[in-house]
Order: sequence, then structure tokens, then C-alpha cells
Amino acid sequence: MNAKHDAAAAAYFPLVGAQGVAAEAAAPYDGRWRLLNDAGQVLTGDTPGLARVEVTLRFGYLVLRAPGMLRLDIPLDVLEDDPSVLETVTIAGVPHKAADEGAWAHAWFSEVLGQPVRLVKLCEPVPGGV
Repeated sequence: MNAKHDAAAAAYFPLVGAQGVAAEAAAPYDGRWRLLNDAGQVLTGDTPGLARVEVTLRFGYLVLRAPGMLRLDIPLDVLEDDPSVLETVTIAGVPHKAADEGAWAHAWFSEVLGQPVRLVKLCEPVPGGV
């Protein structure tokens, strides 16, 4: 194995479909953020434009960058203790509780992908990450 292959094998994908993060600090966040279309369906990882989104973790934030866009910072560890802000999303036939990341993230991703989408964070990790 070479170093490039090892880095790719160690990558984590906090936002499914976006670029991965090789840092071990990303492991607890693997697969935690998902995008939903305007019908509330989870977008697949091969959604056009999503692979251009760069992801890093910095000072307690998920830092997102895309060509032509300002940086978007999402707090990593917000505890949602108000059930009124939670919704259920279905991933591979399994329901999961999720919290919407708000209007700014909605506008940012809708611009990047050219379609209305919402960013949600799953309250619990999905077994197997992505």
C-alpha cells in the first residue's frame, strides 16, 4: 500500500457525498450530516455538485467550502434537547431522528446544488457511517 491509498482508506465523510476528511477526529461524525430534497427525501451521495464541497473540522465546527461560495461553519456538537425541532428521516429503510441546520445552510446548499435542499444532522450515528 502507498501513502495515498492509506489516506483514502482512512477518510471519513461527515457530510455524505461531499469530500472526505482523513483526520481521525472526524470519525465520530462520519455520516452524521445529510441533505434532504424539498420532498424530505435523503439525497444520495452521487448528487451532482456535492463532490465539489470541501469538508474540514476546525475549532469545533464542520467547515464547508464550495467554489464561488463563502465558507459555511456548522457547530459539531450541539445537543438537541427540544423534541419540537427534531424530525424523522429514513435512510435505507431505517428511521432516524435529525435536526435541521437552519435557513443559512438551506440557502447555501440550495445555491451550491442548484435545487432546494436542507441540511440535517442525525442525532445518533448511523452504524457503518455512510
